[in-house]
Amino acid sequence: MSSLDGSSPQNSCGITKNRGIGRTRWWIVWTLFFSTVINYISRQTFSVLSPMIALQLHLSHTDLAKIMGLFQISYALTWLLGGIFLDAVGTRIGLALAVIWWSTVNILTGFAHSLTAFMIFRFMLGIGEGFNWPGASKAVAEWFPAEERSLAVAIFDSGSSVGGAAAALTIPWIALAFGWHWAFVSSGMLGFVWLFAWLRIYHPLDHHPRVSQDEVALIRSGQDMAATSETRGLQRLLDLGRNRNVWGIVLGRALTDPIWWFYVFWLPQYLSDARGFSLKRIALFAWIPFVAADAGNFTGGLISGYCIRRGVPVIQARRWVCAVSCLPILAGIPAARVHNPYVALLLICMALWGYASWSTMGLTLPSDLFPPDVVATVTGLSGFAAGLVGAAFTFVVGISVDRFSYGPAFVAAGLLPLFATASVFLLIRPPRTKESTLLA
Repeated sequence: MSSLDGSSPQNSCGITKNRGIGRTRWWIVWTLFFSTVINYISRQTFSVLSPMIALQLHLSHTDLAKIMGLFQISYALTWLLGGIFLDAVGTRIGLALAVIWWSTVNILTGFAHSLTAFMIFRFMLGIGEGFNWPGASKAVAEWFPAEERSLAVAIFDSGSSVGGAAAALTIPWIALAFGWHWAFVSSGMLGFVWLFAWLRIYHPLDHHPRVSQDEVALIRSGQDMAATSETRGLQRLLDLGRNRNVWGIVLGRALTDPIWWFYVFWLPQYLSDARGFSLKRIALFAWIPFVAADAGNFTGGLISGYCIRRGVPVIQARRWVCAVSCLPILAGIPAARVHNPYVALLLICMALWGYASWSTMGLTLPSDLFPPDVVATVTGLSGFAAGLVGAAFTFVVGISVDRFSYGPAFVAAGLLPLFATASVFLLIRPPRTKESTLLA
């Protein structure tokens, strides 16, 4: 019998012993890690090159905000509709189509020569890229027991940090050597390489040709939620809209994701505008905060997993990691005011470390609280809200920088997670386990 705190006999063996039972689930999550890496390399190509492109096309910060904001709007819409679509068609086909779409669009972006063209292509890019996180979260809910779930989320979500760092390191050199047009083409080609590995490695749990029965038994024994929800269609969506846990997840994501969007989209431009960094210097230093975020992904995932194995209830472990993660995020507030650019980078690193730890919990909560067949929908709802708030925040940052400075944006990015964490504590409650669901 499985319990909510992950203390069943099989779960108490720990992650290391569980890995010996079978490795199929780990192959899957590392494949999702690489899809996330490629996703972020594609989206960061424009952000990293924005100082060069803005100079050539005479774009203002408000113009850049329009380009970035349109990406976020379409990205948000895909999180909402894409989650429902993935729950309907499955993760395997859904993610394959998404990667084909965003890779093709990223290649075509290399042929853009105007503000309007960039706005159109970035809007189209967001449509494809929005599938990645609902799909990955759905796969983790299907393939991982509760005690391993936060680590699995940390692994695939850390791809965003690795991809951001890889883009900051490589894209400027490609642009300087061959022109910024080829930077988009080269980053777009990566998705087609990944596609072959995905179609070979991923299959649904019940139909996978290479998974062992022992691994299936381990996964099933460690999944606290019923395999399917009790309702379907419109009634399911109405029930989710009345669920306080859904609103806790939605508000938590909506009040933390703008932090990530701010640093991801505006950091290269900030280093150029406020710190005087050239494109070469951006390549040398802009990747470092993403490494800090990568460490934050694993910090949150490993600590919450450790607490669960020690008997702390799953939801309680997730909530307290969120609370502690707020502290380093506050370090971003003074980053805009310090004179030394390297001290500013250090403070930004601390903020992104804390954000990534919080984010890992936010992405894990849907699979902790809901059956696998609605995880992508719940994740999509939260991503939709986060994308809309993030887009609004991006527009405000562009206007603020044109009229004032980056200072107000750093302050807002430092304070928002406090409200997000309050929402998680006030709204989220432990779900019913499989046993109670079956008795209902």
